[in-house]
Amino acid sequence: MKLETKCIQAGYTPKNGESRMIPIVQSTTFKYDTSEDMGKLFDLEAEGYFYTRLQNPTNDYVAAKIAALEGGTAGMLTSSGQAATFYSVFNLAGCGDHVIASSAIYGGSYNLFNVTMRRMGIDFTFVDPECSDEELEAAFRPNTKCVFGETLANPALIVFDIERFAKAAHAHGVPLIIDNTFATPVNCRPIEWGADIVTHSTTKYMDGHDATVGGCIVDSGKFDWFAHADKFPGLTTPDESYHGITYAERFGLAGAFITKATAQLMRDLGSIPSPFNCYILNLGLESLAVRMDRHCANAQKVAEFLQANEHVSWVNYPGLPGNRFYERAQKYMPNGTCGVISFGVKGGRKAAEEFMKHLKVAMIATHVADAHTCVLHPASSTHRQMSDAELAAGGVSPDLIRLSVGIEHAEDIIADLEQALNCL
Repeated sequence: MKLETKCIQAGYTPKNGESRMIPIVQSTTFKYDTSEDMGKLFDLEAEGYFYTRLQNPTNDYVAAKIAALEGGTAGMLTSSGQAATFYSVFNLAGCGDHVIASSAIYGGSYNLFNVTMRRMGIDFTFVDPECSDEELEAAFRPNTKCVFGETLANPALIVFDIERFAKAAHAHGVPLIIDNTFATPVNCRPIEWGADIVTHSTTKYMDGHDATVGGCIVDSGKFDWFAHADKFPGLTTPDESYHGITYAERFGLAGAFITKATAQLMRDLGSIPSPFNCYILNLGLESLAVRMDRHCANAQKVAEFLQANEHVSWVNYPGLPGNRFYERAQKYMPNGTCGVISFGVKGGRKAAEEFMKHLKVAMIATHVADAHTCVLHPASSTHRQMSDAELAAGGVSPDLIRLSVGIEHAEDIIADLEQALNCL
């Protein structure tokens, strides 16, 4: 099936007389006739459901749809994008291990890595996504367990060179994890370019309506854990908390990573979304391809308007010819990038704050990537915990305005921006 069809059809196929829409199984537990039947589930010897903290049919249907969209073999939903980021890394790295991450990532992810996970004993090296091959090579250590980057950096909009970083990661026997939130599988499928694991904040374009918080992890099923068994004992040696199961052996490349994340991390940490939230997410997924087309078309028009406006000092949008990432965007995302634009107004930070006060259609909100046009000043909000040096490394200047172009009529969005700029 084509991707647009998968948005509607993938993940759930009703049988004769069954619900056409994904059913909401709003239950914490599931009944069995015998203890032996349930015991097989606890031993991971049989498929089924016994407690929603681990698995739920509604959640699994939606996870399967996202995995199909990304071209992966298995998926797991989480209660937030932040939880998905954490689980994807923590499933591989523990105390004493090392991770390489792009310095140009979402501020919340940077803080998770640089503060919280460091307290857990995991060391991180942040590399400029435009670093030289020599600098990237120097970042690897014997205890490096994975490399992490974003398809489109939030909010710097740096287009990550997935193929290059995948090649480097694989040369050192570790997987590449890509956060594909902004591009979505509609515009980019990182697995096709060498990524091994893909994460999403489904809160953004996938939900699309500012209605539900959520996250997802998708495994490509391609990374050979046994080829690098010494690096990943959690996947290649027996798990005594599950009666000695070796995940890579029992579930193969297609299922080992997600099964371990579910059986260990979700079991112990419990960051699972409610079945109702997953149902709402699926409604967003059904229109994802249509909405992304409109987001990108609107953003292109808005970026061109801003580029020509006398009050605007600079515009960063990978869809603009002449943008430093235009050619790379054409390689990885030839049909469009996303609806997010970064720009600055003349007069710097104070002028940016003044401009935002006069907006009427665009809303000042911490959210991004949904049907509504919204605007944010990252240096004083999502990235305010970062120092000036860290902001610069992440591609966030003090005057940067993040504009998330919605699916309203482009002329109304442009008129709103124009009247606000004329107030400067």
